[in-house]
Amino acid sequence: MGEIEVRGPKALEFVNYITINDASKLEVNQAQYTAMCYPDGGIVDDLICYRRPDHYLLVVNASNTDKDYAWILKNKMEGAEVKNISDQITQIAVQGKDAEATLQKLTDVDLSAIKFYWFREGELAGVPMIISRTGYTGEPGFELYFDKKYSMEIVEKVFEAGKEFDIAPIGLGARDTLRLEKKYCLYGNDIDQTTNPIEAGLGWITKLKKGDFIGREAIARVKEEGPKRKLVGFISEGRMIPRHRCPGAGNKR
Repeated sequence: MGEIEVRGPKALEFVNYITINDASKLEVNQAQYTAMCYPDGGIVDDLICYRRPDHYLLVVNASNTDKDYAWILKNKMEGAEVKNISDQITQIAVQGKDAEATLQKLTDVDLSAIKFYWFREGELAGVPMIISRTGYTGEPGFELYFDKKYSMEIVEKVFEAGKEFDIAPIGLGARDTLRLEKKYCLYGNDIDQTTNPIEAGLGWITKLKKGDFIGREAIARVKEEGPKRKLVGFISEGRMIPRHRCPGAGNKR
């Protein structure tokens, strides 16, 4: 994933201007799913916004990091400081029914006390990190953010702790099937620069009443007139895995 910090006296105002959700509702150590849009309502990217004690952390899709950072800098306002720290950070997602039991072996942080879309800063396996009750699988789990120099050390310790549960590494293909079952949007597949959040079923994260933000007028117009197309789920037959190249799959209607 890509990690971009926003600091300064206008940090909140700026985050609210470039994203469609309302970051003012976040408490310290809370996160929210949101998106950035172009003026025409097309989606720049979907992301998670974390409120830390003295700044905001925007976690974007890895393949979009450079594009997103350039867009953020293009729209930056005075009083907001923006920094791309992606090259310094490793993020791993530990997901599934045994995620909490696996990670609890490695930390004194009470993981059971972290609510969905909240996080804590603490040590895990002796390494300072953000421990976040988030993930894009629809399964219970956590996402860990820490200094990249500890990457292999943390991965090895997580797998050692999870041996009794037979945990295994998975890639984006497996993640894709899980997020699809939950109807979590995937940028470049279900949503992109041609998709309005209302069309994508993301009206629930679009806060039109919070004040001005990029894309607001275009999104409000689609909401008022009604979308001409809509992202919908479907049921596959048998034990097949839907992919975007399958006939009829990935089409926006």
